Amino acid sequence: MSWIVLLVSGVLEAVWATALGRSEGFTRLTPTVVFGVSVVASMAGLAYAMRELPTGTAYAVWVGVGATLTVAYAMVTGEEPVTVVRLLLLTGIVACVAGLKFLH
Repeated sequence: MSWIVLLVSGVLEAVWATALGRSEGFTRLTPTVVFGVSVVASMAGLAYAMRELPTGTAYAVWVGVGATLTVAYAMVTGEEPVTVVRLLLLTGIVACVAGLKFLH
């Protein structure tokens, strides 16, 4: 269960990071509210997962999932360019996160 909560928390990290960028310094209401709700839920999920998972592993997975999804979303929406190198590097992050799961 901790791994599922951790993955959901990583997804929420991507949500709050994207909302933070769209809030324009907390001047836009909707992205600011999305940021606030998702950052609290993401941190709560990370804290829950860390009750059973080692801190380093949980944090690395949380950051890896969040960072990968944030960049992937930016590429899909055209905010960041899609390149072979970027895709390879993102694949590397996903492989490392999966490796941490299998080692645990």
